[in-house]
Formats: sequence, structure tokens, C-alpha cells
Amino acid sequence: MGEHPELYLKVRKTTEKISENMHIVANEPSMALYRIQEHVRKVLPPIVDKRAEVIQLQNDLKGHCYDMEYAVSAVKSIEKSDETFKNIQELLKNAIFLKQQLKYEESRRVKRDTNQNSVYKRLSAHITLDLPEMPDISGVVRETTSRVEHMMGGSARASGGTGELQRSHTTLH
Repeated sequence: MGEHPELYLKVRKTTEKISENMHIVANEPSMALYRIQEHVRKVLPPIVDKRAEVIQLQNDLKGHCYDMEYAVSAVKSIEKSDETFKNIQELLKNAIFLKQQLKYEESRRVKRDTNQNSVYKRLSAHITLDLPEMPDISGVVRETTSRVEHMMGGSARASGGTGELQRSHTTLH
């Protein structure tokens, strides 16, 4: 060693360099794997959470799509019901018209009845009944009826009436 110190220094530097390079080459893959493992441990839990969130959002989106399709089909069915609503509207118009006709005919009938009642009231005020003291009431009733018919007979003939009640035109058959 003493003879060639320069050579000894060169050999020593070279062996140190070779040793260092061997150490780097030997440890580099394990160091790389360690760094990869470290990175995976940091990043994997948030990635798993995001994946679960994406799956939940996907399921929610499917539900909203189903709701939207259902709403669209409901709107289309409403558009198809236009004819039904027109029929209902026509039936309501007819019902209102018929109700108005019935109300009008009823008011005419009430007027006619009140006019007839007033004639009967005036007539009954002029009829004097002399009821006999006998138990035969049917004869009294017949006599009163004939008096009323006799008094009304002139007005019934003058008005062209036949003495019979006429059927109303508004009765439903």
C-alpha cells in the first residue's frame, strides 16, 4: 500500500462508488415500492369514498329518470283526456239547461196553482152551506160538489176546458 498510494486511493474511491451504486441498485426497487405503498395508503380511502358517492348518485339519477318518465307519461295521458273533458262539459251544459227548464215549468205551475187556489178561495167564501142535522154526510158532500161544479161549469166551458186535468208537458218519461 505504501508503494502506490495513488493507486490505492483510486481503488478505494472506485470500490466506494461501486459499493454505493450496488447499494442504490439493490435498494432502489424496494424504495420505489415503499413510495408506491405510501402513496396508495394516502389516496385509496378518499378514492373508495368517492366511488361510493358516485354509486349513490347513479342510483339517485336512475330514480329521478324513472320519476321523469312517469311524469311525462302522465302529461301525455292528460293530453289524451281532452275528449273526455269536452264530453263532461257538454253533459254539464245540458244538465244546467234541463234544470233551468224544470225550474221555469215549476214556477209556471206554481203560478197556475196559486191562481186556481185564489179562485177556489173566493168561490168558497160565497158558498153557504146549510148542513142539516142528519148523520148522512155523503149527501151533503154530493150537494156541495154539485154546487161547485155548477158554479165552475160556466167558467170551464167558457175557457174551453173539459173539466179534466191535463198532463204537464214537462214530466219526464
